Amino acid sequence: MGVWECGRSLILLVLTNHSEYDILVLDYSTAIVKASMMTNAELAILSLIAERPRHGYAIEQVIEERGMREWTEIGFSSIYYLLRKLERAGLIAGQLEEAERGPAHKVYHLTPAGVEARHAGVLDALSVPCRCYPPLQLGLAGLPGIPPAEALAALRKYHDALVARLEHVQARRESQCPLPYFVDAMFDHSVTMIRAEMEWITQFMSQLEERQ
Repeated sequence: MGVWECGRSLILLVLTNHSEYDILVLDYSTAIVKASMMTNAELAILSLIAERPRHGYAIEQVIEERGMREWTEIGFSSIYYLLRKLERAGLIAGQLEEAERGPAHKVYHLTPAGVEARHAGVLDALSVPCRCYPPLQLGLAGLPGIPPAEALAALRKYHDALVARLEHVQARRESQCPLPYFVDAMFDHSVTMIRAEMEWITQFMSQLEERQ
């Protein structure tokens, strides 16, 4: 758990077992405690707004360009829901700004409480490994009773899907070079993890083939 003071507020942030953050914002002036759950998607949006003020569609464009949906669930329609939720929590504030073309956009920036919450969330994300619940583990647990030939066929499909994902991520990365160091690190981590899983799948398929 992290505790931070921000002006007249006290922010408590706790990482749960479900890769989410419990946020408690205590307002000293009113003695009201506002409780909410900050998901990975919300932390991602806070970080994008921390880079520079952005409106909803601009956030969607960056998410798409960086391939962020490879590692966190942020649907296009959910972006505006999350922005409203973060605004109600007092972590961001928005104001209408005229656009060169078309209607005005509501552009969001971080509030002081949002800066502190985002800072705390990023440090916890960097320091606390989170549990993953990949369906592959369920498949491995259910292998007894499955004919090896059928298991191998399924694993080959899994491997082929990883190859396609790797090509997609690499193409995204190369199309945007040069990248800021932290964005390049995001792509590098994704590529490294996909390659590691491909290597493990290949080794395990070899074991199954020996059992046939």
